[in-house]
Amino acid sequence: MKKMLLILGLFCGVWLNAQENTPANQAEISFETELIDYGTVTKGSDGLRTFVFHNSGTAPLSIQQVRSSCGCTIPKKPEAPIAPGEKGEIQVRYDTNRLGMFRKTITVTSNAQTQSVVSLKIKGTVIEE
Repeated sequence: MKKMLLILGLFCGVWLNAQENTPANQAEISFETELIDYGTVTKGSDGLRTFVFHNSGTAPLSIQQVRSSCGCTIPKKPEAPIAPGEKGEIQVRYDTNRLGMFRKTITVTSNAQTQSVVSLKIKGTVIEE
């Protein structure tokens, strides 16, 4: 009888653990675009752009970290989790006082199940007025 209860307990524990890790309980992230092309902009113009994403999972999506490839690009992540089915934004500000072509990468880390790290890109050219 003790063996049967032990086996039943182990089975229930394994089953509950499997239920917690099913795709039904996971966050998923998908971006409308992973590249923003500034085109040609003038020196000192507005360098703010926005990446829009969607939580297509069934659990809240937390953006844990957003890093840029250099100090000339400043990303801003949402602080609150994004509910399932909702959209969120990551703002990126490029320093348009730097002349010439640019191509920068923004790395987003989240609790998404299938794509927990996403590389976003911005590019463009800053010219003198």
